[in-house]
Amino acid sequence: MELTELFAAALGLHGTPWSVSHCRFEGEPRALELHLDFRRGSRFECPHCRALCPVHDTVERRWRHLNFFQFRCDLVARVPRVKCENDGVTLISTPWARPESGFTLLMEAMILLLAQSMTVSEIADVLNEHDTRLWRVIGFHVEAAHRAKDWSGVRRILVDETSARRGHRYVSVFLDEETRELLLMVEGRSADAIGAFVQALRAHGGCPEQIEWVGMDMSQAYRSGVQRWLPNAQIAFDHFHLTQLAGNALDQVRLELAREGASMKGGLWALRGNEWNRTDEQRTLRTQLCNAYPKLGRAMGLKDMLVDILHERDVEGLIWWCRRADRSRLPAFRKLSKTLKSHWDGILGFFHSGITSAAIEAVNGLIQLAKRAARGFRNFAYFRWMAYLKAGNLHIAVLGNLTH
Repeated sequence: MELTELFAAALGLHGTPWSVSHCRFEGEPRALELHLDFRRGSRFECPHCRALCPVHDTVERRWRHLNFFQFRCDLVARVPRVKCENDGVTLISTPWARPESGFTLLMEAMILLLAQSMTVSEIADVLNEHDTRLWRVIGFHVEAAHRAKDWSGVRRILVDETSARRGHRYVSVFLDEETRELLLMVEGRSADAIGAFVQALRAHGGCPEQIEWVGMDMSQAYRSGVQRWLPNAQIAFDHFHLTQLAGNALDQVRLELAREGASMKGGLWALRGNEWNRTDEQRTLRTQLCNAYPKLGRAMGLKDMLVDILHERDVEGLIWWCRRADRSRLPAFRKLSKTLKSHWDGILGFFHSGITSAAIEAVNGLIQLAKRAARGFRNFAYFRWMAYLKAGNLHIAVLGNLTH
């Protein structure tokens, strides 16, 4: 087998009008060029109507291919323009690359594979390519795969905010609560973010009436957005956020005692968290502080009781807790009781649905990895593409158009 036939077989050109006419090494550093040509008299499909048409003229094009061992490899070909009776003169699609791309499909597949575990700047260094070209490849395939997702079966969603950049720049993240897939990421954290989700839901084959539950924190913006855009949805406030509010109330009591002159050295971490994740030393210090300062002991008791009630999803227990907090003479916990009662429907929604933010917290971790992978990103689209790539469970069929 001649060398040109070997390269033609590697490119999957057998059975097509194409062949490798010649190959050469040139340039510094040395690079391999594979020159492709088609048989004289060949007819090609019109990209629009698929009719077989004669060649009108040709245009020389170049594509970056996978390296040949350590050498850069480029494909160079005279790409025909066909003359179609219906569509006029049109440039054909080649079997080894998608239209308007400067990379072969195999090279694009490699770029997407590397993007799963490397930053784009690192990929650019490895491949000796400008990162803008790589972003175009990633964006094309991620957007295409995301558009193809079917959301008609989505019934329960989670919505949360996460930081996009320094300076209080946030994005809203929407997750399918059942599949744990990232559905959508939009800029901002206002009620309009819910409207953007509804618009995307319709584009993906769904309708706003199908959404039954929305898990979230106590954001007033998200609540008003759900009430406006999702008519059948019930809100469920995640118990992790409720537990966090109880911890904040306890911390306020600790700070008040510290301002009054109480010795709270080491008390921050001894009081935070839960019994099962404290060290023996922290448990001992916690007991000593609660015994020394009865106000702190009452606050700790209220906090621990609320955690248990939320864990058990005990409605009667929560009613009893609010009454006790109201009589506690602890302003922070009286305020917390008022907050819980003003958000009662959403808390009962959590009790009935069992929706938690555990899944979205895990996805937010992936999103922060995506932010680092898109470090130096010049626009929000880069950040979103990497988030979808890492957490969207996309089916990206880069090689689906290759002819074998």
